[in-house]
Amino acid sequence: MKTPRKEKVNRVVLIGAGLVGSSYAFALINQAVTEELVIIDLDKEKAIGDAMDLNHGKAFSPSSTNTWYGDYSDCVDADIVCICAGANQKPGETRLDLVEKNMKIFKGIVGDVMKSGFDGIFLIATNPVDILTQATQVFSGLPKERVIGSGTTLDTARFRFMLSDYFNVATQNVHAYIIGEHGDTELPVWSHATIGGVPISKYIEMKDAYRAEDLKDLFENVRDAAYHIIQKKGATHYGIAMSLVRVTKAILGNENSILTVSANLNGEYGGHDVYAGVPTIVNRQGVREILEMELTDEEQQKFDHSIQTLKETMNPALEKLKD
Repeated sequence: MKTPRKEKVNRVVLIGAGLVGSSYAFALINQAVTEELVIIDLDKEKAIGDAMDLNHGKAFSPSSTNTWYGDYSDCVDADIVCICAGANQKPGETRLDLVEKNMKIFKGIVGDVMKSGFDGIFLIATNPVDILTQATQVFSGLPKERVIGSGTTLDTARFRFMLSDYFNVATQNVHAYIIGEHGDTELPVWSHATIGGVPISKYIEMKDAYRAEDLKDLFENVRDAAYHIIQKKGATHYGIAMSLVRVTKAILGNENSILTVSANLNGEYGGHDVYAGVPTIVNRQGVREILEMELTDEEQQKFDHSIQTLKETMNPALEKLKD
């Protein structure tokens, strides 16, 4: 049930209560991230059922998150509107295959959100996330630092997990990034990857059990992880939901945490007016600052290719919507 707005209460509005959205809602409540959670979905009965189901577990959660099925008018008081709505990636499809149909959906959703008077932060999860994040900024007219996407946060988490598994160290002690498109042209930044502060290349030299040639296969498993999961269970949703919660916590907690969200590049890494996953300082304002690592020539070439791929797909799709 909707309750009157209180002062200094965080509100997250979730649009799209499919597998990703409902997993996000579940994780938000279990981690006590927000005081209010509003769920909006075209399938009203399903969304009402989700709100009921989540509320019934409040006795077991760390805090009592006020959760209800709502409508776009609830966005006016939202700190974050997280969009998980749209067509899902099917077996055999790339994320870029979803551009035109999801961009049309987003134009309507963003328009309805902005009509409410929303003045918070958009957090985008729907694929192709970099392109839809940029489209959301164009459709909303909000400052670029207040429109961000999940970017390569999940890819980076997968990368760190697989490296930790290979080297048999805790994931928290692996520092490595995946940057660029959240998709087939993403790249690992091997030149800045470390195990406990020791460069991975040096770590391999120190240990006979590891081989540099294994790293190529490891990255390919990171890049193609979504395809493997979709083939096995039809969709990915737990990992991306947890990464969305991590970004949400960084925003609402004003953490100044470094996360590889999809942020607008204004010259950083050679990108101009394009969204891509890069290490970014995230706080209550959204993007505080993009951290620009020094890439090797090979890494820069791969990043340039990733950016070009995004632009070649995004620009025609945006032009079509103007017609």
